[in-house]
Amino acid sequence: MRNKINTLLVWKIITSVFEQAVLVAVVLWILPLVDVNLPLWVLIPSSIVLQAYNVFSYRKSIQALRAQPMPGMTNMVGTHGEAVNPLAPDGFVKIRGELWAATAVDGKITTGQSVTVVGQNGLKLVVRESNQT
Repeated sequence: MRNKINTLLVWKIITSVFEQAVLVAVVLWILPLVDVNLPLWVLIPSSIVLQAYNVFSYRKSIQALRAQPMPGMTNMVGTHGEAVNPLAPDGFVKIRGELWAATAVDGKITTGQSVTVVGQNGLKLVVRESNQT
C-alpha cells in the first residue's frame, strides 16, 4: 500500500510539472501565433490555480487509497430485492441489479416475490418474503 502511494506521488509530481510546462508553452508561444497575447499576470494565477487543483486531487486520491473496505455484507441487511427462481429454501435473488445466492428464512419463496435481506450466512444472503413491490 505504501509503495502504491509513493508511486502515485511520483506520477502526480511528473504530471504536475508537465501540466505547468504545457500551460507556459501555450501562453508564451502558441497563443501569440494566433495574435492572442496574454500578459504574465494571467500566467501566474493560472499556474497557481492549476497547482491548487493538483494538490486537491492528489489529497483526494490518497484518501481513497487509504480507505479501508467494509468487511462482509453488513450493508446488505435491510435491502429489498426479488427472487429470481423459487427459493426452497436455497436459490437466487436479484438485489441492486446483482445476482446473489440466498436462503429463505421461512422455507419457500416463489419466483418474482419481493424479498428483504435479514442476514447472511457466509457469502449467502438470508432473506425473508416482504410485502414491498
